[in-house]
Amino acid sequence: MNKLLRNLINIEKVVVFIDDVIVWMEDKEGHNELVAEIIKMLEENNLYVEPEKYKWKMREVGFLGVVIRPEGIKMEKEKVRGVLDWP
Repeated sequence: MNKLLRNLINIEKVVVFIDDVIVWMEDKEGHNELVAEIIKMLEENNLYVEPEKYKWKMREVGFLGVVIRPEGIKMEKEKVRGVLDWP
């Protein structure tokens, strides 16, 4: 996935971890175009997405133990609680 989407990763609009892809843009129209481009690239390489796994146009998303929002990135509360409550 990193190799396939490297050009989009390099412009800092896409993050890939194994089979998870996060796309972000300020402009809604640009976001839709970028998602369409990614889906086309996947299809051209015989890779497909499962619609039931999509999360569209989220303002906040959990990813690898952190919460990503327009205001910034912070740890998931459950992860922090586990450290604070350590015996």
